[in-house]
Amino acid sequence: MLDAEKLALEEAGHRVGRFTIDFVSLDDATSAAGKWDPGTTSSNARRAAHDTRTIAYLGELDSGATAVSLPILNQAGILQISPASTDVGLTRASAEPGTPDRYYPAGTRTFGRIVPADDVQATAQATLQKTQGCTRTYLLTDEEVGSKGLGEQFAKAAEGRGLRIVADAGVDPNATNFRSLAGDIRASGADCMFFAGVTESKAVQLFTDVNAANPTMKLFGPDGVAEPAFARRLNQATQKMTFLTDPALDPTVYPPSAQQFFAAFKQRYGRQPAPYAIYGYEAMKVALLAIHGAGERGNERQAVIDAFFDVKDRDSVLGRYSIDENGDTTLSEYGADRVENGRLVFDDVIGPRPAS
Repeated sequence: MLDAEKLALEEAGHRVGRFTIDFVSLDDATSAAGKWDPGTTSSNARRAAHDTRTIAYLGELDSGATAVSLPILNQAGILQISPASTDVGLTRASAEPGTPDRYYPAGTRTFGRIVPADDVQATAQATLQKTQGCTRTYLLTDEEVGSKGLGEQFAKAAEGRGLRIVADAGVDPNATNFRSLAGDIRASGADCMFFAGVTESKAVQLFTDVNAANPTMKLFGPDGVAEPAFARRLNQATQKMTFLTDPALDPTVYPPSAQQFFAAFKQRYGRQPAPYAIYGYEAMKVALLAIHGAGERGNERQAVIDAFFDVKDRDSVLGRYSIDENGDTTLSEYGADRVENGRLVFDDVIGPRPAS
């Protein structure tokens, strides 16, 4: 994703009109935590906020990290565009108290995303489970921001499709194993499990233990586990029963402009881009578009924010979309993935296909 962002900026010649655009990369993860870190995320956001030259902030990838950085950047009046944070509460009221107002201390909207939010994913997930023959689902959430929200959205979508939620339980990411929980799932009579969490919450151990105790049960996960770090660590038996929803679609599904991106990425870096790279590319492209839309005021933060929220019917590598008043994209496609030989394998699009 980072390389794709750099590619988009290189293609623009690091310029928008009379303005030269610099790029600063900040990592919100630490080796000690093994994932994004709240203190590091806060430090990054404050660094951006205190730099008078900052005009846009691309990130973060995790909804929990965005929940940390957003209030800081909002107070500073900086446009923030996330390529991957899907929690509904970041833009609209959700299961979490005080959302979304607590993220906007300045009282104005400064955040948007180009990835469909979790209400869209919940519908896709319920559709996928129904397609796979599920009738009774055991729902699990972790401690990450947005997990309970996704679980709540899924429960609503499941009800509308005749799926019964037999239990709604939490997963302790500090647990040594999940054999006891796997036994509870077996005893519940569920025929499917849905984990509305992330890889870092010991998802591999969870799926492995549940599969060992319930070898015929289909196991489902969201975008939070739709990544190579999850897929390559599952054993063969668990892989065969694992199905995921993922906003990153198969390259052949995207519009012609996306094919140009894939070719340019390979030529620039000598490898094929990972599925989420296209979201990094579009995050940079739409940020540059917002600066361009602000015209001579392209170095004024509020003018750039206004231009971003004015994006309508944009033909992009992801398809045609608009940004609504909440900062959400109108894109509504999710991919259905399975796991095969340690890799994510795209199956189909759930929802309307991207408009060319």
